[in-house]
Amino acid sequence: MPKPVNLLFICSDQHSRDMSGCYGNPVIRTPHIDALAARGTRFTNAVTNCPICVPARASLATGKYVHQIRYWDNAFPYDGRVRGWGHQLIDQGYLVDSIGKLHYRSKADEQGFVNEIESLYVVDGIGDIEGCLREDAPFRRKRSGVLEAGPGNSTYLEYDLRNAQNGRRWLQERSNDEKPWVLFLSFVCPHPPYIAPPEWFERYPPEDIPMPPQWRHRDWPDHPVMNHFRDFFDHSKPFSEEDVRRMNAAYYGVTSFLDERIGEVLQTLDETGLADSTRVIYTSDHGECRGARGRFGKLSMYEESVGIPFIMAGPDIPAETVTDTPVSLVDCGPTILQAVGAGEPENELPGDSIFSLMENRDRTVFSEYHAVGSKSGFYMLRSRRHKYVYYVGAPPQLFDLVEDPHELSDLSQEPESKALLTQFEGKLRSMLDPEGVDESAKRDQREKVESFGGKEPIFSRGAFDNSPVPGEEPRFKRNF
Repeated sequence: MPKPVNLLFICSDQHSRDMSGCYGNPVIRTPHIDALAARGTRFTNAVTNCPICVPARASLATGKYVHQIRYWDNAFPYDGRVRGWGHQLIDQGYLVDSIGKLHYRSKADEQGFVNEIESLYVVDGIGDIEGCLREDAPFRRKRSGVLEAGPGNSTYLEYDLRNAQNGRRWLQERSNDEKPWVLFLSFVCPHPPYIAPPEWFERYPPEDIPMPPQWRHRDWPDHPVMNHFRDFFDHSKPFSEEDVRRMNAAYYGVTSFLDERIGEVLQTLDETGLADSTRVIYTSDHGECRGARGRFGKLSMYEESVGIPFIMAGPDIPAETVTDTPVSLVDCGPTILQAVGAGEPENELPGDSIFSLMENRDRTVFSEYHAVGSKSGFYMLRSRRHKYVYYVGAPPQLFDLVEDPHELSDLSQEPESKALLTQFEGKLRSMLDPEGVDESAKRDQREKVESFGGKEPIFSRGAFDNSPVPGEEPRFKRNF
């Protein structure tokens, strides 16, 4: 059993796994994330359990899959109704605090933290109610976010400066604590807007940026779900190479800005003498497409969207270690409890403690999506070698991630893949009824829409691009 010590859990937002130097990116500058990986264990096959913010964070909070807890989309924010690891820690007298983005419903809820410091919640405790419209939903005009990418300032950059400062201050006050604590430090970068501090944008000449997979129009995968998403978000008209490069340069810059903030916090951990008695986890809620397959944002089961960094360092964690054991966010709950000596989870959970997954071994991890832009749900199973995606009402996808790490060749229509497809679908159906879960999500979403008076009030309210930081007013758009 690992020695009980403190745990600093650092979570970013929309940071793709391969957007760090330690994960093999030859251009991006992430020295502090890289240094953390060098003194710990880095997981090369980590995934989110849902590639959109609110459901992913609910899974992280509870250690359960989205279909088990029914926080389906960004209008079903976590409210503490399903107990999580934080509640169990509080019951045992642990200090467990949060700083930064939660994307939960409200501070009034008992969400598993003793103190919540400058937290970002969903808008009005409601979130993106328009995202509940799965049939005949108004399309969203998202081209401007890509076309306006570049240098500048944003409320998200300013917010993460404060999150780092609050994190440093919190650590400085913990030097005499006797019982292990947990700090959930949650940054909002590199989530859009694609605006980087000028000094960081200038360090990434667009012509030097490696282009994402299948970014050219002629290479886009022709799959009905992917085609619909491009239409839905107004991305079906190809962007120019200059636009894609500039957007990526901004994303690289924001990621380096995030790395600086992480470095400041880890430096404080050293300065306070807490580094020897504190484990650190770094991960993200999901990734970012960056123009791959003609997509921007997240919301897909390709690696750039579903793949996340996952690094753990500190006491009892093997240093300079890389493992290809597949892991996901539902593994965090058992890990957190074990890390501080709180014992086993109070309920049966689908995840395992990361302490038991350090050595290379195969297992299957799971992700699902029931949110904005999707006509029906889809599900992913991923082993070390293969990825299977099941779409309700559309053809599946199958990739060999060893031979084809960029997912350029869908094997689902190959005759020799039939047995593997049958095996994966059987495993999926042993976990859930995909059509039944899809209908459950849509039923809950229809009820949510009806509770707000139907479609017309929701259309009139509109939607917003990014959740505002504390003190910022949301800017709604009408998508019709």
